[in-house]
Amino acid sequence: MADILAISMFAITCIALMGGYNVAFTLSGMSLLFASIGVITGSFEVEFLLSLPGRIYPLITKEILMAVPLFVFMGVMLEKSRIAEDLLEAMGNLFGPLSGGLGISVIFVGALLAASTGIVGATVVTMGLLSLPTMLKRNYSPALSSGAIAASGTLGQIIPPSIVLVILGDQMSNAYQEAQRSLGLEETGVISVGDLFAGALVPGLILVFLYAIYIFITAYFKPNLAPSQSWPEGPSPWVFIKKTVVAMLPPILLIIAVLGSILSGYATPTRGAALGALGAIYLASYKTSEYWLYKLSSICAATSLVFLIIIDLTGIDIRFNQTLWSKTESFTHLIALSFASIAIIATFLSLASLVKRKHLHDVSRSTMQITCMVFVILIGATVFSLVFRGLGGDELVNNLLEAAPFGKWGALSLVMLVMFVLGFFLDFIEITFVVVPLVAPPLLATGMDPIWLGVLMALNLQTSFLTPPFGFALFYLRGVAPKEVRTGDIYRGVIPFIIIQIIVILLVVSVPSIATWLPSATLK
Repeated sequence: MADILAISMFAITCIALMGGYNVAFTLSGMSLLFASIGVITGSFEVEFLLSLPGRIYPLITKEILMAVPLFVFMGVMLEKSRIAEDLLEAMGNLFGPLSGGLGISVIFVGALLAASTGIVGATVVTMGLLSLPTMLKRNYSPALSSGAIAASGTLGQIIPPSIVLVILGDQMSNAYQEAQRSLGLEETGVISVGDLFAGALVPGLILVFLYAIYIFITAYFKPNLAPSQSWPEGPSPWVFIKKTVVAMLPPILLIIAVLGSILSGYATPTRGAALGALGAIYLASYKTSEYWLYKLSSICAATSLVFLIIIDLTGIDIRFNQTLWSKTESFTHLIALSFASIAIIATFLSLASLVKRKHLHDVSRSTMQITCMVFVILIGATVFSLVFRGLGGDELVNNLLEAAPFGKWGALSLVMLVMFVLGFFLDFIEITFVVVPLVAPPLLATGMDPIWLGVLMALNLQTSFLTPPFGFALFYLRGVAPKEVRTGDIYRGVIPFIIIQIIVILLVVSVPSIATWLPSATLK
């Protein structure tokens, strides 16, 4: 009876979610309903629910999950500062004469925007509004244009820093510890979000490279689908190169600062996210302010922060002795204090400029809404997982994976297929919170590398975002696409990019070091 209840709860919950019911309350409501049925039938012990507060409290106090609102804030702030618009215009003019130059520019801008925001919906909508009309105006094929925009938008799933990787990394860490306990082993290692960031970076860059190669080859052999453009009249090519560098430099420096601090071990993902949020404030203030004081404050704040980091990294300690001082004092301490004071004052001025334009209000509201959604779903998923385990569902999943043909590879294929299909209907948050805790521990118990498995799951979820007819990225793009772009054009356009993603998944399966080399290198 308990197995029947566990299967029914999972199936009915998925059907309800596909029907559009609220995710968090559906997870909690269905769980409590089937828990009540289990208590009545004697299949569920009510003591399981008594442990619920002890499971929820550590979630809302976990430091790593503080990175979620910070990365969301960073992404929304950059989205509203029109950085993507400048990037697209500069790179489109620079690469225009190249075969498929505008399409390649869209891929690179989408990758930078994805790495900056980490939010798929925001990236797809922004790129759709900015680049799709331009591509159509320059006689690009509607299918190729739509496919390039949707594919580049989903790069936010796999290119760090990504909210998907933050949540997935936390869940994989818990699953890895559970797998070690199930094998009777001591918890010899901890999988961090930074490890997953490092593991996903190389596959993400491979995807960007293959996307660009595909557009270049298509434009070379079928120039009518992606015609090249001549240099705009007026300025020389060096002017466009300068504009491109100026447009690309700020977001690239921000990405390097965030990723570099995390991958080098200097900062945890949460502190790296805080650094990214500060950088986004400075960039947005400089970009949107009309007064020189606000622009200068952004520059001073960023410069002071850089010098503080350099002082901390190098460990410089200059001392001097004067008769006015009763003892030798650290000159470095005074310098650091001065830089910190400048950074604080300049940051407040930058925030003032954003408050004046109401940007801070809009960004804070969006951040609050997205963060609340994530954490309420997390609480609902915790209730669901607890009841599912109380009904013996974890043993049922474990037995199902053990019975899969071809051993652990058959189990992995089954899990990837289920996640791929669920990705048609459910958002990555629901899949990560509900499915990963159930299937990851049995897979990791077979000896699979947790970073490698996490990267495969992230790539799989990214592919499901693109796959017709229910891919979320397709819905986002359809909502902002001009009327002359038909839904069939969008569906046809993403097919080659889906094939590329499947190739990359198979490549990571065949050569695990693609996902595991960089994490092991950073650990050294």
